[in-house]
Amino acid sequence: MATVQKNIYVSQSGEETTGTPVPPVPGEGLPPTADLPQAYAELQERFQRTTNALGSAAHDLKTPLAILNGYVELLQSEKLGPLNARQREVLGDMEASGKRLQQFIQDFLTYSALETGGLKMRFEAGNLNDCLSDVCRLWSARFQEKGLALYFLANDKLPVFPFDSPKLQRVISNLLENSFKFVPQGGTVWLHAEPNMWERRATAQPPTPQERRRLDIAQPNSVKVSVSDTGPGIPAEFHQEVFDDFFRLPSNENQEGMGLGLAIVRRLVQGMGGKVWVESDSGAGCKFSFLIPFKPAQNVVSKGKNR
Repeated sequence: MATVQKNIYVSQSGEETTGTPVPPVPGEGLPPTADLPQAYAELQERFQRTTNALGSAAHDLKTPLAILNGYVELLQSEKLGPLNARQREVLGDMEASGKRLQQFIQDFLTYSALETGGLKMRFEAGNLNDCLSDVCRLWSARFQEKGLALYFLANDKLPVFPFDSPKLQRVISNLLENSFKFVPQGGTVWLHAEPNMWERRATAQPPTPQERRRLDIAQPNSVKVSVSDTGPGIPAEFHQEVFDDFFRLPSNENQEGMGLGLAIVRRLVQGMGGKVWVESDSGAGCKFSFLIPFKPAQNVVSKGKNR
């Protein structure tokens, strides 16, 4: 006698049944298209609330951390009594840990302000060479301690133009810190700035070959700033992702930081109407560059993608 075999399958409700399974209807179970804008708005509002809450928590950590750092500094001064070698070593470790935690808090506060639109750009005419020189002066001691060479040569072709000096210094500082983390001892970092002709700032349409030749001899309308190093480099497949929030290269899981340094760079550069990118190959160093227009647009924003 022939055996009749029944098809048994499990329905979405978890019950076993027999027969031919009915394929699911495409899109079944998803919210109606009309509800998508409302769902997006709710997710965005929830994200804003979460970001604000985390920003408030980070801000609340600043005061107790400042107190702890102050006590460490007081003990190191030996005003409360002499220290032995082991005590100085412990206090030195505490000081270094306090500075790292302070940097994490500052990064997140900046990120939170950028995400919620609380960080506004203030453009004032200034000398970019002086701005970059000040940042290099702040980093030179740390580079020397690690055995790294940091080079910056002022460019007298740069004009005086309006930019947000504190935020531009933060951009350069983050890029230098990125090189500082990954360039091995004995390596070199270069900081360079030069006038640049940003074609997309000069015309809304892609230029023809004749227009391109004309633009080449036109007056520069932006500045190009680059930070190059002799570090391990970044594989090409990560050249866009390195600017994402909380992104860390898979090969650098043990590196310190939250993965916000380059994300902050991107937002600040865009806030000044510019764009940022990286040129690198694995094992061949990195070159981070960004453009800042000499005349900032009236509608520049601190969020969004590169233009």
